[in-house]
Amino acid sequence: MTTAAARPARADGRRVLAPLALAQFICSFAGSSMNVMINDISADLDTSVQGVQVAITVFLLVMAALMIPGGKLTDRWGRKRCLMLGLAVYGVGAVLSAAAPGLGVLILGNSVLEGVGTALLIPPVYILTTLLFTGTAARARAFGTIMALGGIGAAAGPLIGGLLTTAIDWRANFGFQAVVVAAILFLTRTLEDPLPADPDRPFDLVGAVLSAGGLVLLVTGILAADNNAWLMIALLAAGAVVLAGFFHWIRRLERAGREPLLATSLFHNRVSNLGLVTQNAQWLVLMGVSFTVGAYLQVVRGYSAIATGGVFTAATLGLLVSSLAAERLAKRRAQRTLIVTGFATTTAGIVLLLLLVRSFDGAWAFTPGLLLIGLGLGLMLTPSVNVVQSAFPDSRQGEISGLSRSISNLGSSLGTAVAGTILVSELTRNGYAAAMIALAGFGVVGLGAALFLPHDRPPTAQDAAAGGGAGARAGA
Repeated sequence: MTTAAARPARADGRRVLAPLALAQFICSFAGSSMNVMINDISADLDTSVQGVQVAITVFLLVMAALMIPGGKLTDRWGRKRCLMLGLAVYGVGAVLSAAAPGLGVLILGNSVLEGVGTALLIPPVYILTTLLFTGTAARARAFGTIMALGGIGAAAGPLIGGLLTTAIDWRANFGFQAVVVAAILFLTRTLEDPLPADPDRPFDLVGAVLSAGGLVLLVTGILAADNNAWLMIALLAAGAVVLAGFFHWIRRLERAGREPLLATSLFHNRVSNLGLVTQNAQWLVLMGVSFTVGAYLQVVRGYSAIATGGVFTAATLGLLVSSLAAERLAKRRAQRTLIVTGFATTTAGIVLLLLLVRSFDGAWAFTPGLLLIGLGLGLMLTPSVNVVQSAFPDSRQGEISGLSRSISNLGSSLGTAVAGTILVSELTRNGYAAAMIALAGFGVVGLGAALFLPHDRPPTAQDAAAGGGAGARAGA
């Protein structure tokens, strides 16, 4: 295992933090900005709203299905190579999407190429952050910056996307993505991989196919919830069967002494398992609230894309403030405390959002609740990631990063599907209230998981000064 002394100096970690955070930002932006371009794209490409929704869905499926194999490939190809390759594939997809003459090319560029690129580049972002930043406080600052930009990308995507679409054209959104990707490639050109690549490392192709197939069926089932209940049940059941076959396969490989795609021992760590549950709940609430509020504002109240994005400014500011304070908070508070407080604050924000919006018609009624939701999410996104990543040694960061990102993406899918199922049935004040109550319930589930995390002590000055994985793992 690589020791802290053998890693690059912390200054090197600071130098790569900006491009790593930008990489998370652009992927989160891509996932949310499409929601305000549906009408423009469908009119320009002579397709239906459902056709554009298919493109969004396929992007989500490709990203979720390939995240675990993408994380595993970092060991074989190296973290820098996977990051650069993912950025290049993503950039080509963005350019192709910007020039798309029809829906088929848009699906190829946005859904397939950008989805594959995201699955390749996101695991290295989290692995490199874990390796380059040592000590609870330093790692919290790094993850805080990354998660802040990721949250901002998701929350501000509708506003930026609406501005670009209105001022220029929907294609400018993909041009913007291509420019940011080019900048990230330039900033990472001198990056040195903290660990050498191992080209002889085995890759479990059968496990990759089974895991991808199971997740595709599972996510498809979740997204089918608002269309056909029986189809949803069939797809979820098929996904469960395939995933059961995947776990049977990897146990078989382990008994034979061979390396599987995902070691079952990853699920033997209670703290990591609880951290994964909190990650899933966080992204479920974030994307669920974004979808619910966005649809309600546009469909029920008739807000424009820009006006809808403007309402989300409160959540964006909240995420920015609390995420960028992650390092300072990590020095003073235990990670469990931050996660518990974050879920409590977020759930309170959802309740406040429900009560004020039902009582008042002005746009300001959304501000207090969204601000609390942003503050709460920003408060806990970083420690949840830190808890999971720090629970394993450097040699296993590829596996746990892929699993962690897949769990988060499943949360995003579930949040959109749950909110969509309720809203589509009856998009009225009652539908809005029912969706928000359901999301508050998931917030309570996340709070319950957080309460079962061990009572860790706040890091001391000696921990921060000592650095190394031990300090971070003691905090986990």
